[in-house]
Amino acid sequence: MSERIKFNKESFESFESGKEQREKVIEIIQKKVELLSQENLDFSGISQKTYEDFKRVDEEYPGYTTPIDKLLERFSAEGMKIILGKNPDSGNVFVLPCNSDDIESDSIPFLKLLDSNDETIKELRKMIKSLNS
Repeated sequence: MSERIKFNKESFESFESGKEQREKVIEIIQKKVELLSQENLDFSGISQKTYEDFKRVDEEYPGYTTPIDKLLERFSAEGMKIILGKNPDSGNVFVLPCNSDDIESDSIPFLKLLDSNDETIKELRKMIKSLNS
């Protein structure tokens, strides 16, 4: 026998306040990314595991995206910029080499970057993680 979930006024208000809080966090993320997207930032790197995951995708689907080794060369040479994904309300944030606008082929998810010493990037990371928890 399945139990029905009972919603009362308090649980609905809690849901609404959580939804409002999420919307505010997304709005702040969008503003921070908009400011950061104009900057040429140092690339902080990716973990060995992330590198191996990208390398595996490169081998399984050749030509689908820019190979990770080529991307890493470009990040080293050009630096990175931070951009929103195609659906900004989702909180998806990516990094691209500075001279690229090709989110489909040249992007790495922001949360796949190694930690940075830049305070704005640290704050952005915390906010994005809070959306996913």
